[in-house]
Amino acid sequence: METTARLRDGSEVLIRRLEPSDASTLSDAFERLSKESRDLRFLSAKPALTERDLDYLTHVDGHFHEALGATDRSSGVGVGVTRFVRAAPAATTAEVAVTVVDEWQGRGLGKVLLDMLAVRAREEGIARLTALVAAGNAPIRSLLRGLGSRVSESDAGFGTIAYEIELP
Repeated sequence: METTARLRDGSEVLIRRLEPSDASTLSDAFERLSKESRDLRFLSAKPALTERDLDYLTHVDGHFHEALGATDRSSGVGVGVTRFVRAAPAATTAEVAVTVVDEWQGRGLGKVLLDMLAVRAREEGIARLTALVAAGNAPIRSLLRGLGSRVSESDAGFGTIAYEIELP
């Protein structure tokens, strides 16, 4: 599955499932994240991705663990990724995450990625997504609120908000 999406500013991205061969593209995109973006995404300091991280993040099966990556259509550079990981192999609940490199934030890429991931989740029998988000991460909180038919937020402590999103 590969698709092209046009963002609000007219730029185009190619979106497809991540593969092991995408490890260097993912690593390069991570290097372009600001410290603040890394802290918000990982809820702690994350100075680098290890080989083990890259192996985990790029070896996906599309059912238990799905990951969609976006590349700039004009340059081929990685600009965003979203993923779900089931709580258990047959679970109908999965944790969701999205990351967009700083210079691509605010263009609508996060929404496009999350919408496509929600479709994939429903195709795989997932009825509910969960997320643990930094309370100060207003953009992702807004995206998550718009993702499902019923969204609940609860204070998870330590400056985080837990989300449960029922997929329509």
